[in-house]
Amino acid sequence: MNAPQALLRKEDLRLITGHGKFTSDWYYEGMCYAYMIRSPYAHGVIRSIDYSQVLNSPGVIRVITAQDISAAGMKSLPTGLTIQNSTGENQILAPMPVLATDKVRFVGQPIAMVIADTLENAKHAGELVSFDIDMLDAVTTFETSQASGAVQLHDQAPGNLSIHYVKGDQAGTEKAFDQAAFVSSMNVKSQRLIGSPMELRSVVAKYDAQADHYVVHTPNQGMLGMLGALEHITGIPKAKIEIQTQDVGGSFGVRGGAFSENALVMLAAKLIGKPVKWVGTRSEVFLSDWHGRALELNGFIAMDQQGKILGMRFENKADLGAYTCYFGSFIGARNVSITMNGVYDIPALSMSSDLYFTNTVPVSAYRGAGRPDIAYAIERLIDHAAYEHGFDPIELRRKNFIQPSQFPYDNHIGSVYDSGEFEQLLQRALEISDYQSFESRRAQAAKKNLLRGIGLAYFLEASGAGTAPKDQVMGQFTPSGTLQIFAVTGASGQGHETSFSQIVHEKIGFAEDQIQFVAGQADKVMIGSGTGGSRTLYGAGSAVLNLAEQILEKSKPLAANLLRVSPEQLVFSNGAWRVSETGASLSIAQIVAQTHIPNQPHPLNTNGEASSGATYPNGCHIVEVEVDPETGITEIIQYTAVDDVGVAISPKLVQGQIHGGIVQGIGQAFYEQAVYDESGQLLTGSYMDYAMPKAGCLVHIQNEKIEVVTKNNILGSKGVGESGCSGSLPALSNAVINALRPRGITEMDMPFTPSKVWEALQAAGNHS
Repeated sequence: MNAPQALLRKEDLRLITGHGKFTSDWYYEGMCYAYMIRSPYAHGVIRSIDYSQVLNSPGVIRVITAQDISAAGMKSLPTGLTIQNSTGENQILAPMPVLATDKVRFVGQPIAMVIADTLENAKHAGELVSFDIDMLDAVTTFETSQASGAVQLHDQAPGNLSIHYVKGDQAGTEKAFDQAAFVSSMNVKSQRLIGSPMELRSVVAKYDAQADHYVVHTPNQGMLGMLGALEHITGIPKAKIEIQTQDVGGSFGVRGGAFSENALVMLAAKLIGKPVKWVGTRSEVFLSDWHGRALELNGFIAMDQQGKILGMRFENKADLGAYTCYFGSFIGARNVSITMNGVYDIPALSMSSDLYFTNTVPVSAYRGAGRPDIAYAIERLIDHAAYEHGFDPIELRRKNFIQPSQFPYDNHIGSVYDSGEFEQLLQRALEISDYQSFESRRAQAAKKNLLRGIGLAYFLEASGAGTAPKDQVMGQFTPSGTLQIFAVTGASGQGHETSFSQIVHEKIGFAEDQIQFVAGQADKVMIGSGTGGSRTLYGAGSAVLNLAEQILEKSKPLAANLLRVSPEQLVFSNGAWRVSETGASLSIAQIVAQTHIPNQPHPLNTNGEASSGATYPNGCHIVEVEVDPETGITEIIQYTAVDDVGVAISPKLVQGQIHGGIVQGIGQAFYEQAVYDESGQLLTGSYMDYAMPKAGCLVHIQNEKIEVVTKNNILGSKGVGESGCSGSLPALSNAVINALRPRGITEMDMPFTPSKVWEALQAAGNHS
């Protein structure tokens, strides 16, 4: 029998054997169950709601209404980061109430919560509610939202416009276009998406009346972010709320803050004096978890006779949904601007974004939060301009790359890139994809009546700088010699326990199986950012490295004392302090064991902290596809990805993150799209209508990394979580258009469904 292979991650054994603990796994004696009553209408005035039959239904304990929210003094959900123009114009805000009061503004908006002794009783009762709501017209798109005479969602927002946001060198960009020999433009849509984490959104709350203290279990992307949101909504001080989260089954942005249900369950637990659990259904995920993307990007590029880019501008539209919630405004304005030159040296940049309200689910962060969208728009525009004006798409990119000698590079619209070797990554991607032989493969495909296309994209995205000034971790040794590392950031699939253990092991030689990472302990007072913007590894990870460095420094005099030598006689190598003259040595684990004093803190206990700036991961992705013109079905034949993520701490986990991001991009490129009808009803409310990528959509990825070290953190690492989707969206799209271009098709928006592709080919006829 072959020896068992080591598991990829420390977390794997617990998770794959069913020993993980997610929110719905928490149970308390006497626990009651909650069910949400939601609006069946996209837009309407609430005249009255009759809960009499609900209250008289078996097992019902209480119905939490808007009046209870008002009596508790709760506020609306956080708007998040608000936007202001360079001219000082403030964004018009429309915060979302915990429960609808005078109006409903999207299908699925929370109206009330039923609490009962069983989930079945709560569901049955909730279905007995009687609404008297005067339905209003709905707006669900940019076009209907801004149309003359369109219904207004919020009185304070004429024309349903939250802000017309402008940024960049408007005059310089206009001058560049006046001087250009060639100008191209392209409009692309990054369609509305619905996040689909494996774990359903849920919350369990218990209230201790004597201590006036809450324990809350809920999936999140960082304890402090959830705490801050709950304090904002409920008015309850953070010190009285304890967040307990062990495992989280996926996030992708939707776990970034508290929803209505979090606050409602806390209030219910207090009002009835019993623990309360609410677990959403998959249908509720579609109707109420924040949606993503929902952007339209209209790009313009100006070039001289030789193809040097003189200027670029974007005129964008962002759908906020019904309310300003969390990161929607930040994404639609700031995040689609900060890297809008991509990897290109462009002297003049400007942009504008119109942020609109619609009768749809509010939009917030979704993997990449605007950066994959602008990377997609840039690379589609570059490809379009190359073909329109007769430039080779590879050489056009090369001609305009930012050169290594130009770093640090100020892109003049919000970012300073610290490092990059764009030509090196491009060349490697061309080599391993066998790009130069593509035309022969296209010819072979044509013999089988298949349209073969190749798409190349070079992306750059900005990983998060974080919401806290620094990241802190706390290291404590147990009596058994285990190093426990406490932090505020928890994993939702990324592998924190593995990566952080590797950082410590590589620095001080401490065994990885003797390191335990613990996230979000309420009694451990620290600051730091959660898992957002691909920053956890280099943010909290840098603090972990600092922790290891301090353990090493503090262990030296202890080792000298135990070895009866002076500290100057010691050198650290191969995981141990060694006496240079004799070779006698002590590992950190041995020092830990020999300096332990019962019932006292270990002398090597210490804290680590680090401040880390934004990083700029980048890469070149090349895709080959084949389109069957008889069916419109597109097959991905070959996928090549060469990425610069700085120093890779856990290469296998880096590869997994890139692969996952690529598949998420495949989902948007070919399958996923949230669709509303004119009345605001969600037509894609289940996986019967909202298609997802499946196991067979991509057979093999050729994936390499080239490490270009960043100086923006002490690890030298760059974010990786959003690289895959940032590169895949433009590469896949360029490949499909490349396949269709011989038939006269040069533009098409995602998703490239078989019916859309087939209809376009039919409309194009026999053009070639």
